Amino acid sequence: AGAYAAVAGFIGSWIGLILLFGWTAALFFHLLNGIRHLAWDAGYGFELPEVHASGWTVVAGTAALTVLAWIIAFTVV
Repeated sequence: AGAYAAVAGFIGSWIGLILLFGWTAALFFHLLNGIRHLAWDAGYGFELPEVHASGWTVVAGTAALTVLAWIIAFTVV
């Protein structure tokens, strides 16, 4: 019980929330970049402008999904 309380206290602190936010962003970045690579495996998006556009799409999607996940998490709880 004591160890759980210590971990819960750390995760609920400001530094714990920053770490969780970063891990959430890393999860969505990895997910979206994986989808991008699946499109490359299928032979799509190899032109340089398409590579840049899909890269920025991954960054924008990561930001949007991360913020959306945190909004949902704080409104449900």
